[in-house]
Amino acid sequence: MRYDGTQDPQEHLMAFEARMNLEGVGDEVRCRAFPVTLAGPTIRWFNSLLQGSVTGFSEVSCAFLAQFTTRIAKAKHSINLLGVNQKTDETTKKYLDRFNDECLEIEGLTNSVASLCLTNGLLNEDFRKHLTTKPVWTMQEIQTVARKYINDEEVSRVVAANKRQTSYTQPRQHSNGERQKEHARDGGPSKAPRPFSRVGKFTNYTPLALPIIEVYQKIAKKGILSKPRPMKDRTGGNKSFCCVYHKGYGHKTQDCFDLKDAQEQAIRDEKLAEFSHLIREPRRRNRDYDGESPRISADFFKN
Repeated sequence: MRYDGTQDPQEHLMAFEARMNLEGVGDEVRCRAFPVTLAGPTIRWFNSLLQGSVTGFSEVSCAFLAQFTTRIAKAKHSINLLGVNQKTDETTKKYLDRFNDECLEIEGLTNSVASLCLTNGLLNEDFRKHLTTKPVWTMQEIQTVARKYINDEEVSRVVAANKRQTSYTQPRQHSNGERQKEHARDGGPSKAPRPFSRVGKFTNYTPLALPIIEVYQKIAKKGILSKPRPMKDRTGGNKSFCCVYHKGYGHKTQDCFDLKDAQEQAIRDEKLAEFSHLIREPRRRNRDYDGESPRISADFFKN
């Protein structure tokens, strides 16, 4: 509690006298204790007082206030409360705290004026309507009633924040039309990618005992099949259309006509003799490939 000449001298003086009254000391002790509460230019001012120019603490107080009178805060009046309005982004709790601080700086403020000005500056419509049910409220009564509306506001803010958080974390669900529009904007395909399909070079294919992909897995390491021709990705990078024969993306292995053609060619060239158990039917008619008859030896069909 040291005064350096930059604050309100009246506030410092009132705080000092309250402390002295608490201690129950007399005028002489007050005169001796007061300089201890001064600092900087204020203590130099006190030391410059002529000896014997003051005979009691009341004279010290008058001289002190006269010296630093320009630092006395301008008194506020009740009319100033009409300018204390709740801001758009200000909660009811913060507004009440700010309004109460203003009330403490006004001397002689009546409850009727305070409640009227508070109601006028409120943005919370429900709270305002409640205050109009009674002509005069004390600030203590207003603070008590305000708790309900303050709690309601806090709950509403938490719920709104949770909704925003949920909308940020959940992926947006797109309809087919929206997805196609987004692909078009990004320069991508406007339709969902579809696997490339074509017709094989053989009219008839030898029936197999296992799916084409399983047959391939059994014979792949033998180096029997010819190397596939390069495959163009016609699916926009969709990795669900993967071909193990081409070792790339564009269609699924079970839909690969290049693999079917390669396996059929190997059968007709009698390169799969040791895999005869993979053939479902030993003989078939009406095969054709460039007008040539099939050339499969009898050893090919031995079990």
